[in-house]
Amino acid sequence: MEEFFQQLTNGLAVGGIYALIALGYTMVYGVLKLINFAHGDLFTIGAFLGLTLLTSLGLTDHMGALVGVLVLAAMVIALVGLIGFLLERTAYRPLRNSPRLSAVVSALGASIFFQNAVMLIWGARPLVYPHNILPKTAISIFGMDVPLVRLIMLGTSLLLMYGLYYLTHKTKIGAAIRAAAIDQGAAKLMGIDVNRVIALVFCIGPALGGAAGVMVGLYYGQISFTMGWLYGLKAFTAAILGGIGNIPGAMVGGLLLGVIEALGAAYISIAWKDAISFLVLILILIIRPTGLLGERVADKV
Repeated sequence: MEEFFQQLTNGLAVGGIYALIALGYTMVYGVLKLINFAHGDLFTIGAFLGLTLLTSLGLTDHMGALVGVLVLAAMVIALVGLIGFLLERTAYRPLRNSPRLSAVVSALGASIFFQNAVMLIWGARPLVYPHNILPKTAISIFGMDVPLVRLIMLGTSLLLMYGLYYLTHKTKIGAAIRAAAIDQGAAKLMGIDVNRVIALVFCIGPALGGAAGVMVGLYYGQISFTMGWLYGLKAFTAAILGGIGNIPGAMVGGLLLGVIEALGAAYISIAWKDAISFLVLILILIIRPTGLLGERVADKV
């Protein structure tokens, strides 16, 4: 029972990271019906920017571990959000009225560009985050010791997900995003600046991916310029599992995929961990192509 609980918390922590990345996929798809293949590489950029800022500015030395990590995350969110904004303006907006295949090719090109840019700037070798930033202590829950860093990862993911849910469902900006996702023409007639909404979506999604990149660096300690490919695929699987285009679906899909992966690695084989994730993708496409919460996929973000 203790091992099951440990794997459950581990799966939720990792699933929270998948969910943050999946939200970027699902928001862009919800508004533009486009899979942003460069999204995984923006996650990678977030991880590397986080390491550079952490080591060059010494945030945790001057502010303490918790405040330093929060400031670091805020800086990475802002920078990666800006990169997402520039990506939309240069790679997608000029092709807005072109055949959809053109945007897909542009997304693949942007992905290759970002991956090679990271390799040229930071090098091809894996880099290591400082290992003593977050405390290594554990908290007892129901008599079982859970690492504090795992709880911090899960709590941060849930907080960011709730923030996005509040933004999209309780604010005027969120109403504009949902209106643009339903019908861009009607949204324009209602006075909504659709271009601004799309730019905002391309800021928010990559920003969450950048935050996830920092969390991966702090949690696992090692990052590489190719990490965006695998994490991007798993986040895309999570988005499909929950129902791509549906924000709560991406959250549920990410958490569920993390738990399935952790339990599969523990009770079947760790060598099958990645295969289990993609088996989930195949099964969901066969059994329920719209995903678990995909009833409103085509209608709402």
